[in-house]
Amino acid sequence: LTYYTPEYETLDTDILAAFRVTPQPGVPPEEAGAAVAAESSTGTWTSVWTDGLTSLDRYKGRCYHFEPVAGEENQYICYV
Repeated sequence: LTYYTPEYETLDTDILAAFRVTPQPGVPPEEAGAAVAAESSTGTWTSVWTDGLTSLDRYKGRCYHFEPVAGEENQYICYV
């Protein structure tokens, strides 16, 4: 699954969140945002009821945008 989808356009029915992240050295912000989206939804390490969904792409979290935090090195706001 791809949890970073910059082409995604939000829907009125989406639940939106913004996370401030500081990626580990060498990790691009896209990857950090995707990790947050995955752990916020269907990418958890344990079995959950969503494992049986037939339309996982519809229900998964996704990071669709990120931007640097002004004045802070290597910090980003990731929109999920």
